[in-house]
Amino acid sequence: MRRFLTGFLCVILALGMAFSAAAEPVRGAVRFSEDGQEQLGQPLAGLKIGIDPGHQTHANTEREAIAPGSSETKAKVASGTAGVNTRTPEYVVDLQVSLILRDILTAMGAEVKMTREENDVDISNIERAVMMNEWGADMVLRIHCNGSIDRSVKGAGMYVRKTGAMAEESAQLARCLLAAVGEYAGAQTQSVYKRDTYTGLNWSEVPCVLVELGYLSNAEEDALLNDAAYQEKLALALVWGMIDYVNTPEFSVSRQQPAGDDADVG
Repeated sequence: MRRFLTGFLCVILALGMAFSAAAEPVRGAVRFSEDGQEQLGQPLAGLKIGIDPGHQTHANTEREAIAPGSSETKAKVASGTAGVNTRTPEYVVDLQVSLILRDILTAMGAEVKMTREENDVDISNIERAVMMNEWGADMVLRIHCNGSIDRSVKGAGMYVRKTGAMAEESAQLARCLLAAVGEYAGAQTQSVYKRDTYTGLNWSEVPCVLVELGYLSNAEEDALLNDAAYQEKLALALVWGMIDYVNTPEFSVSRQQPAGDDADVG
């Protein structure tokens, strides 16, 4: 495993001890016995989890349909934002967090597929969604960072499709992720936003959430999002959120519902 594992285990220990002072608290993949020793399990074994690190080195301004059958088009891949102070491109941070997330998920038993594992690629948003549909992902996280002309704005937010395939299941996944990021990573959080304006969400046939980890346009969050220890906390928090989602009725429905069955969540 990567060098982050030492830090990862320390984070697990810190989080687990905070969950409860009971003799044998249990949380997802970690059980703490009376002597305080952690035991790692594999609560995500058998699941196929997709990770889409947002953007890429070069934008692709060619147009593609925003949704199946739509005449509205958008650029295939936008350029993304960059840190207000660090100047780190968003696509770099997106991939850094995604690689940590991949390794934690693998350690917890999941089968993981990434749309990209390097920055210099050319993969459109439709192609990213179709890749995960064809693979049969149980859920997909699209990892991004946000930006605003108002540099005071900060906080993690989750975006899901408002209508269409797996809309409610995606919303429930987003709620679990948002709660976990706030509680276990200590991130300031915004809300779950329902939109039909994101190509990668509209073309997805599986539960899919666009995760905005924070605002690179905010100096405080720019520093945090470029900090390796904080990236590890975010990645682990996202895993806790996925574990919480797996224990919801919506997850069971998503594994039974045929892809493409529309649901309007309003």
